[in-house]
Amino acid sequence: MLTELPGNDWDLILGNEFNKPYFKHLIDFLEEEKQYQMVYPKSSEIFNAFKFTPFSQVKVIILGQDPYHGSNQAHGLSFSVNHGIKPPPSLNNIFKELQSDVGFKIPKHGNLTHWSTQGVLLLNATLTVRAGQAGSHQNKGWENFTDGVIKTLSEEKSNCVFLLWGNFAQSKQSLINANKHCILTAAHPSPLARGAFFGCKHFSKTNDYLQQHHLKPIDWQIPILELF
Repeated sequence: MLTELPGNDWDLILGNEFNKPYFKHLIDFLEEEKQYQMVYPKSSEIFNAFKFTPFSQVKVIILGQDPYHGSNQAHGLSFSVNHGIKPPPSLNNIFKELQSDVGFKIPKHGNLTHWSTQGVLLLNATLTVRAGQAGSHQNKGWENFTDGVIKTLSEEKSNCVFLLWGNFAQSKQSLINANKHCILTAAHPSPLARGAFFGCKHFSKTNDYLQQHHLKPIDWQIPILELF
């Protein structure tokens, strides 16, 4: 069910949104879409970012644009793919930067759940997509929802690190109070950016900031072996 709550402290925050007119229109759109199109991720995984990262534990936010649109790739976490799926080019570049920045050992899979369970909210601005059509569910209501999430995080929490990669993510800076939080910007990790992402050192900078504010750093190393 699309409006299934995460089962943690996000429930109050997100539950209120489900009754707003824009969200009801979004549900109607998705229900019609699913009658004729394949939609990713599957319904039970749309809110995985919130299920795996309770509001009280959020300390890092990595903002993506919309889910991967290939078969079985998306599972509700930005930049992450299901086990058994080859890491896409942008994720490979993230891994390369991690290797250079913090000595990360590149795994054979691209499942980032290990990050989300440590307080890294892997949030896409749009939470669904039509198979094979990037950006196909933009401007249908999801942005209202996720902009509200970003605003709430900014207002209700302190000392979070927002990683904004590329022009789209950086357009959300106006939603974030830079006096309370750390905002790190860089080019998008996509190969289209021609390597401009490399050298940003966002992962070590994130941990330096967290430690300066007496917060536990992120263990960026994800399991090397595939779990299937």
